Amino acid sequence: MKIFVASLPFKLEESDIKETFEEYGEVSSVKLVLDKETGRKKGFGFVEMPDDEQAKKAIEDLNGLEIFGRAIAVTQAEEKPNGGRKGGFGGGDRGSYNKGGYQKGGRDSGSY
Repeated sequence: MKIFVASLPFKLEESDIKETFEEYGEVSSVKLVLDKETGRKKGFGFVEMPDDEQAKKAIEDLNGLEIFGRAIAVTQAEEKPNGGRKGGFGGGDRGSYNKGGYQKGGRDSGSY
C-alpha cells in the first residue's frame, strides 16, 4: 500500500521515516519529494508497505504523531488523476487563431 506522509519536519531523512514505519512491518520504499529548482525537501513524501494490514496500522498509529514539534499527517495515498501525468492543457483545440471570431487573411476584400 502506498502511504502519503505530510507536515514532515525538513530535517527528517528518508532513513528516519523508514525506521519509524518499519516498527509496523516491511517498508519497500520511502520517497521524500524535493523542490525541482532548489533541491530542498517540500515536507511531504510517500512510503510503500507491501502488507496492507501493517500499512493500515501504521497509518492509524502514526497520523498526528509529533516529530520535532510538528504533528505529521499520515493517510493512504490516492492515485493521481490522468494516470499519474501532470495536467496541462490536455488534448483538443488549443486556442487556434481561427477560432473566436478571427478569420484568416487580414482585411476584407474590397477596394481601398
